[in-house]
Amino acid sequence: MHLKNISALVTGGGSGMGAETARKLAEQGAKVAILDINLANAEKIAQEINGIAVQCDVSDAANATTAIEQVNRILGPVRICVNCAGIAPAKRIVGREGAMPLDDFRKVIDINLIGTFNIMRLTATHMSKLDALNDSNERGVIINTASVAAFEGQIGQAAYSASKGGIVALTLPAARELAQFGIRVVTIAPGIMETPLLSTLPEQVQTSLKTMVPFPKRLGKTSEYAKLVLHIIDNIYINGEVIRLDGAIRMP
Repeated sequence: MHLKNISALVTGGGSGMGAETARKLAEQGAKVAILDINLANAEKIAQEINGIAVQCDVSDAANATTAIEQVNRILGPVRICVNCAGIAPAKRIVGREGAMPLDDFRKVIDINLIGTFNIMRLTATHMSKLDALNDSNERGVIINTASVAAFEGQIGQAAYSASKGGIVALTLPAARELAQFGIRVVTIAPGIMETPLLSTLPEQVQTSLKTMVPFPKRLGKTSEYAKLVLHIIDNIYINGEVIRLDGAIRMP
């Protein structure tokens, strides 16, 4: 798929991997919409790339429907959807204060897993009605974001790992179902990435995390995530796959 004048939306595009993905898409000529719960962050990135910012709670059906309709109306039909919105709170199932509150678990599932599915179902519905782009009858591509925690979740990551494991499990059946419309579904599972969340950790903790990565011995860069997004868009034979982007790390 050539990106020139193609409409794309990026959830969680106001920071981190989403923001860098939005920049890379815009550099290639795409018209980009930044969907984020934090409108100020979204507007900052949108202004930088000459895109548009839309406030969106990805876990809310009505709000997400309105946001996507707005993007289609302003930028034209969306053919690229990159889901980066998510949260990563850490809490033990049984902690010092007792059992993890069920609402804490539910919130992570709502935003990470249900939010991803919500945006996917809505964008896929719009994409399915578009004309095919090429001889392969491709109409669009949806790229979701999981995590290596989907496979090797650590203590305190029960909710986060469950949400990301759900995204991994969703990938193949979604790709098979949407194949009839010429829509691909691919998931990226990043390792320890250099994001705003990790930058708040103490320096000694960041150093410790870096030493866990076999090669290259450092945190992943948001630009490396964005480059993989661009390659997935370009390579039409990548479909129904979960790609680890982690420097060969396997969490203990």
